[in-house]
Amino acid sequence: MTAVTPIVGFIGGVGPMEMMIVGIIAVLLFGKRLPEVGRSLGRGLTEFKKGIRGIEDEINSAASAPTRSYSSSTSRYEERDEAVAPKFEPPPAADEPQTT
Repeated sequence: MTAVTPIVGFIGGVGPMEMMIVGIIAVLLFGKRLPEVGRSLGRGLTEFKKGIRGIEDEINSAASAPTRSYSSSTSRYEERDEAVAPKFEPPPAADEPQTT
């Protein structure tokens, strides 16, 4: 059997060496704008967490909302008159004489 090696070396966990490499790449790419990029990422993450919290609150409030009572709605249906459809009269058979 052959051992399968992962494509990315730090899939198992991010150690200090990997963090240093990521930091060096970030400084090379963003330079002076690195604090701005960090701030905007932090704000974006905060907004994302607020959105998730809002969705969780909606789900929890919907789950704990009281269910409707259908006893009043059934009495509403009992008060209605029964629908009356026109009577169906089949056409006369071919061997019977027509009366018009």
